[in-house]
Amino acid sequence: MAAASDADAGAQPRDDPSHLPFASFSLSLNIRAPAAPTLASVPSTIHLPTQISTLAVCLHPSAAQSPSRRPTRLNSATSSVISPLPDSTPGLSRSFPSGAPAAAGRRRTLVWFRADLRLHDHEPFHAAAGASSSLLPVFVFDPRDFGKSPSGFDRTGPYRANFLLDSVADLQRSLRARGGDLVVRVGRPEVVIPELARAAGAEAVYAHGEVSRDECRAEERVQKAVEKEGINVKYFWGSTLYHVEDLPFRLEDMPSNYGGFREAVKALEVRKVLEAPEEVKCVPMKNVLEPGDIPTLAELGLNAPPAMAQDSKPTVGSTLIGGETEALERLRKFAAECSMQPNKVDKSNTRDSIYGANFSCKISPWLATGCLSPRFMYEELKKHATRAIPSGSTPKNDDGTSDAGTNWLMFELLWRDFFRFITKKYSSVQKTSEVATGCTPAPALA
Repeated sequence: MAAASDADAGAQPRDDPSHLPFASFSLSLNIRAPAAPTLASVPSTIHLPTQISTLAVCLHPSAAQSPSRRPTRLNSATSSVISPLPDSTPGLSRSFPSGAPAAAGRRRTLVWFRADLRLHDHEPFHAAAGASSSLLPVFVFDPRDFGKSPSGFDRTGPYRANFLLDSVADLQRSLRARGGDLVVRVGRPEVVIPELARAAGAEAVYAHGEVSRDECRAEERVQKAVEKEGINVKYFWGSTLYHVEDLPFRLEDMPSNYGGFREAVKALEVRKVLEAPEEVKCVPMKNVLEPGDIPTLAELGLNAPPAMAQDSKPTVGSTLIGGETEALERLRKFAAECSMQPNKVDKSNTRDSIYGANFSCKISPWLATGCLSPRFMYEELKKHATRAIPSGSTPKNDDGTSDAGTNWLMFELLWRDFFRFITKKYSSVQKTSEVATGCTPAPALA
């Protein structure tokens, strides 16, 4: 009988007295005084769902498609979940199937992966896992990052794009091995992220913030679009050795030269590394969301790069494998090799020393794509150093040797911090100047 009354409600409004049925059910009353309830029959707690939007969709999944039903006044997040999605959106369902999200009454968070394609030392992922019952990991290939620049060059070359595809695939495998998955889309993040958050019933979006002007503008566009849906957005800092909140100066007062920066931060402590999760609880995607496929180079508008150079030797880019798994393996091997080297200060002995014109840890591509955390790299190098790694120059040990390899990399990580902080500083200054002058940036090319 309840199903019949729901069907009637879908055909005509409930609050119109002229259409009320004369008899839809019968009610009988027992006039005998009920027995006093026992303590065992009284529930100690009453469990109510905290997410009314999910409750409404689960009870009546076709409510959003009924044109004659009067809309109820719910919050903006509720209405965005119930409202149908545009026809052009691939991989999204129109509404939740009945009973699909079993634990949807609790908080869900969308984690937007960007240049942080890893699970270790990932603060947004770690924070979302602690505050949510389920996560929706997402990576978006923005078409504006590919194609030709106004000067005629590739915005992303084939080698770099191939490395990125490897890294995204490795992240997806890592999440699946832990019971989760990665949703992959090709599109503009300010369009894709709100659609996915709305479809999954997410209440928040977590992501790492970046430093360049274009990246910061992308964050602003996503935040503006997501907040229109009544969903909170939070950006975290996590691309440097030192945390921006630990700096002994305000970012706008940062020294403009490396020497001043190194002197100011030499007493800072590096924050502890966050461990990768052993298990990931993701939003149920069956009949709700499709994970999607990782695009090919051709689908991104790029041709496959040549595997062999003109001298019939493999090209450097073709031998690099992207991903967190490869990054961690390379770092461990390199740290072990550093600890086995004699590390004599004599730089002329290039065969026995880690110094030399051709020497490099060759780890920067994994740092650039976020497959490797600089803090994790620092901790790993400390394990193989014979003495503490300082922030400044390379000290000598009593036997005339030094931890040259580990300290040299610490020096390089500090340079990297300087450039990222200074880029963020001037990106913020430029943004403030644009707001003060009323100038708006030129629209991005499609």
